[in-house]
Amino acid sequence: MTNDFTSKSFLRTWKESLFAFSFDIGGLFAGFIIASQLNVFNFSSWAIAVYPAILSARGVISGLFSGRLGTALHVGTVLPKFFGNTRNFYLIFESVILITLETSVAMSLLSIVFGTFFWGITFTEFCDILIVTMATMLLGLIISVLTITVAFTSFKKGLDPDIIVYPVMSTIADILITLCYVFVLNLFFLSNNAGKYMVDFLGALLVVLAFYALLKGAREKVFTRTIKESFLTIIIVAFIVNFTGTVLRGISEIIGGRKEIYTVYPALIDTVGDVGSVVGSTATTKLALGLLKPSLTAMRNHVTQISAAWFTSIIMFILFSFLSLLLQ
Repeated sequence: MTNDFTSKSFLRTWKESLFAFSFDIGGLFAGFIIASQLNVFNFSSWAIAVYPAILSARGVISGLFSGRLGTALHVGTVLPKFFGNTRNFYLIFESVILITLETSVAMSLLSIVFGTFFWGITFTEFCDILIVTMATMLLGLIISVLTITVAFTSFKKGLDPDIIVYPVMSTIADILITLCYVFVLNLFFLSNNAGKYMVDFLGALLVVLAFYALLKGAREKVFTRTIKESFLTIIIVAFIVNFTGTVLRGISEIIGGRKEIYTVYPALIDTVGDVGSVVGSTATTKLALGLLKPSLTAMRNHVTQISAAWFTSIIMFILFSFLSLLLQ
């Protein structure tokens, strides 16, 4: 009986993961955008290095948001509707705005350290990195609205938002955040002063929205807990993504115009993030429902979801390899 149940759980998780991970093919489009806009990345040595940071940071924020949302839908603290929802729903969304600002600042601060030692930039370029990052991340907030839509729709259709939401949204998010980043870079480097003023305005607007969210939610437990729990994650991720950016910059100097490498990069990052999200979100829900104990030894009771997500990712990696070559 147990083996039969495990097999059914594996197949269900695998099928839903395969459906969700298939959206990662769209990540090739995000890579294609980068490959077709390589000229704008030549204006500064930090432009290509910051891209993985923005891509991954947006993914982390989406993962935090979708994980909170999925668990809240399961336990009933959030309702699957935009209007007339619970206070928790609005607090979670407001916390995402503040986390977006925190992430932008953390990434930019660490970029100075990596940039000084590895990218060949000076401290004077810190403001440029900060304002471009904040402007891009502000435009990326539209992704959070789409995340809500996918979460509510999947929940109403009887699908598991823990499995569906992040994988579906990670690809859409990568395409949108890539478009936003390329748009901001073009405004900043290729437009006249009006373009730079627009980028400055977008960055300042994020600061205003973040402080407004802080004023509204500072005394709310759900808001403060979300901010506190995400803080360490933000710092760790900021360090990792700057390291990743340094590696990508080094690779870009070696591969030059090999566009297939840039094309496949976002899709690979998407899928790796999807695996982590499926495993993490399903585990979080099990913990909230009392089906999983908070210990490493208890992970053996979660091996079905882990192996199903891992197996699906292997299939996708093989598919990406062929498609990236066909797109050139």
